[in-house]
Amino acid sequence: MNRALLIRSIGWTLALLLLALPVLAIWRGWYTDSRWQVRYLSIDASFQHVSAQQIRVQVQPLLGAGYFAIDLQQIRAAVARLPWVAEVDVRKHWPASVILRVREYQPWARWNDTRLIGLHDRLFTVPDVSASSELPRLSGPQDRLADVEAFYRQMGPACAAVGLKIAALHLAGRGSWTLTMADGSVIRVGATRPKQRLRRFLAVWPKLLARHPGGRFINVDLRYPNGFAVRWPDPQGISEPSPVPAAESGAHRA
Repeated sequence: MNRALLIRSIGWTLALLLLALPVLAIWRGWYTDSRWQVRYLSIDASFQHVSAQQIRVQVQPLLGAGYFAIDLQQIRAAVARLPWVAEVDVRKHWPASVILRVREYQPWARWNDTRLIGLHDRLFTVPDVSASSELPRLSGPQDRLADVEAFYRQMGPACAAVGLKIAALHLAGRGSWTLTMADGSVIRVGATRPKQRLRRFLAVWPKLLARHPGGRFINVDLRYPNGFAVRWPDPQGISEPSPVPAAESGAHRA
């Protein structure tokens, strides 16, 4: 390579560096002239459990690098650390805005009184689970969460159809199911064919209710092979057979 060609190559290299350095400096936040500052933070959220102020406290310290240099992934992670935040979408809008879309968890039940169950059956933790006392309480072995959810989703509407609201559903370690109604009454379903036995009771509940206008029982025991027992508030106690053929019936007293 002759001397002239070498000088020309060095010249072009220096020229390219001079052109690239300002762009790189802006992009990397090596200087933040006021014209590149983020001036607006837009937050789209429901603000049911997370406030705009909480989000701003997380985000503001991360905006100082300037429009080109801010790290969107870092902002997303900072907001996602807030309790109740399920998803975060972050984008920039020229020339000086950052737009946040925050979706909060929407819990529909509590799990073992330590966590909440959100959409798509995602478990999450908040500082005070007890504050969601109006939600149904589901409990059981940790590895049976899907079974408990499925039971509640199927039998909850079936109970509601005859005026019974499930407030708590418990699956014991040996597979026995227990339901607590909103009024505190209890249905002990047991472990054998639980859905079938519960449906059998629900089928005759309207008839029982017609004979006991008060409508409140203390507990129901469905764990008998061919019948079930109902204990009413009456001190004498009353038991009722299930609607099975007489040859199979076996009413038991509460």
